[in-house]
Amino acid sequence: MYTSDIDRQLFSKIDDGIELCCIRQKPYFIFFMSERKQYIAQQYLKSVGFDNYTFFGGYENSERKMLGLFFNDKDIKCFPIYAIEFSFRNCDKLNHRDFLGALMSLGIERDTIGDILIEDGRCIVFVREELKDYITSQVFKIGNVGVKVNIADLSKLPQGRGMIENNYVVSSLRLDNIVAAVCKISREKTRSMILSGNVCVNYSEVKNVSFNLKPDDIFTIRGKGKFILSGILGNTGKGRLRISVIYFR
Repeated sequence: MYTSDIDRQLFSKIDDGIELCCIRQKPYFIFFMSERKQYIAQQYLKSVGFDNYTFFGGYENSERKMLGLFFNDKDIKCFPIYAIEFSFRNCDKLNHRDFLGALMSLGIERDTIGDILIEDGRCIVFVREELKDYITSQVFKIGNVGVKVNIADLSKLPQGRGMIENNYVVSSLRLDNIVAAVCKISREKTRSMILSGNVCVNYSEVKNVSFNLKPDDIFTIRGKGKFILSGILGNTGKGRLRISVIYFR
């Protein structure tokens, strides 16, 4: 599996965490991770023979999760995660990027922020617990929209980004064909994107433009989002493939 300098920094962080967990005999928690980083961390933990760990992001089926290393029994209640709820007018159409940008403008690192779930008039953001007072005392507006901070109601979470299913016609299941189709860019730009390491398949970087995707493969494109090749619908009269792709907004 290809590893970058950033991946190796993650491995070093995990090594330090395991050592501290064992010395202190207390849980050790590592920042919020993308799904790709969770996969890489899981593979690394397996390779070093440490299996007393779990991932948790503040609620069931979260996308971004923290890694918890445990000396004794695993307990998700120990995770230092806090949910902040913001309310605003339904007519103010704020999105994921608006909230993420506002938080990072405070000097907050991306890996201290978990999922951002939004619906009309309401947003819940999961953050490292030590940031809650700072954020709640500093954020009164998201962009030009006034917001109020509330106690998060985790019994009824916003729907999050949601999904869109689109159909495309491609000449084959090659990675460059499908990325070009979903991004609506030229094959040359797609090639450059893949060779630069900006495309992952099932959370591993793939730099082979002719790599063939299979139904249910997950692929992520940096700056574009997460997709699933959900199915092959058949052939056109000219022998091209009709495919269905789910996009996570």
